[in-house]
Amino acid sequence: MIERPFLRSRAAALWMATLVAAGFFVTAARAQAPASPRPADFIVAVVNSEPITNNEVRARLARVQQQMALERVPEPARAELARQVLERLIIERAQLQLARQNGLKVDEAAVDEAEQNIARQNGVDVAQLRQRLAADGVSQAAFREDLQNQLLLTRVRERESETRVRVTELEVDQFLREQQAASPSAVELNLAQVLVAVPENASAAQLEALAAKARRVQAQARAGDDFAALVRQSSDAVGTAPGGTDNGGAFGLRPTDRYPTLFLEATASLPVGGVSEVVRSGAGYHVLKVLDKRETGGLTVVQNRTRHILLRISPQLTEAIARQRLADYRRRVLTNESDFAALAREHSQDGSAAAGGDLGWASPGMFVPEFEDVMNSLAPGQIAEPFVSRFGVHLVQLMERRRGVPSVREQRDIARNQIRQKKGEEVYLQWAQGVRGRAFVDLREPPQ
Repeated sequence: MIERPFLRSRAAALWMATLVAAGFFVTAARAQAPASPRPADFIVAVVNSEPITNNEVRARLARVQQQMALERVPEPARAELARQVLERLIIERAQLQLARQNGLKVDEAAVDEAEQNIARQNGVDVAQLRQRLAADGVSQAAFREDLQNQLLLTRVRERESETRVRVTELEVDQFLREQQAASPSAVELNLAQVLVAVPENASAAQLEALAAKARRVQAQARAGDDFAALVRQSSDAVGTAPGGTDNGGAFGLRPTDRYPTLFLEATASLPVGGVSEVVRSGAGYHVLKVLDKRETGGLTVVQNRTRHILLRISPQLTEAIARQRLADYRRRVLTNESDFAALAREHSQDGSAAAGGDLGWASPGMFVPEFEDVMNSLAPGQIAEPFVSRFGVHLVQLMERRRGVPSVREQRDIARNQIRQKKGEEVYLQWAQGVRGRAFVDLREPPQ
């Protein structure tokens, strides 16, 4: 499961993205199809003996026009747009035929899940979604068939692209160099402090004595004395707070904008290990040491920590049975009958089972799109309904979410996935052109 073939750059869920591509998107403010009389249906093209009818083109054309209106995209002349829609249908039909010849299938449960996702994205339930579609003249059967076709197209595209894409380490190095040159570097610091607190209304004599104490600490630190020991001996910082005495005075690695300006000014020219001059603030006198300094290239990302149970589909374990089992596991966890980690250790069929299904912290692009879409839709603590990826059927719980700076390895993973995505799109276009070129296409009358 922990193969990571694509970085997701699409904001919407995969189901939504595929449906938008097909022009199948429902909103509260719907643009209605033209009310012109509907001509008698006729065949406008044949793809490998399978017909495409005028009414199919008109239905897709109406949805595409609706989406273009919602997105305020300039619309070409109707005849040209109809030609483009027909060509899209021809390409899709040829790909669907190839997918079915290769034995790829999408079951009803996956279509149900896609329908539920589209309803949720539109802020309605499935019944309301169907009502809206019916009001637009789209039958439930037609909608679900189109859903099934789009999901099948997604699977065949991913499969064909992945088998043909390779990314070298030299390409990753070049990508990171270009990214670093294109965006200014950001710095993260881990500073430690000794605070010599100054009480309110301190006298001049008290101030001088406290300043002298701070200067002695600074001299000892610059002479190489253990800074954590100096913190324990001399710092007046609150114990468990950032910079407190029980953590060696360290604030932890954080972006520079989370430090006071006077701290940044005092340490700006210092290397790692350097000790500042004595700094005076409203709280007292500070002696600062630079424990760590990292350039991040300005890159921070939302990271998720998840755990999952994976059941792999086989002749003995069908997709439907796997979904049922995982749905039962979900129910048992939600009702406190079972522990998620214990179920994962017992049943999950991947390498994370020994860790209770824990996949650790993950930056964007470390999981496949199907997984990331579900993961990103969850709030911490939530468990998703069972869903299908190319690896099998998953039950996923989001444990934690944070914004952080990827490690060097994660930055390379992100770069690798972005390169793979770009190459995958190029490979897909070449493959799609090849499928279109090999198909027998008989163009009949132009669509009306």
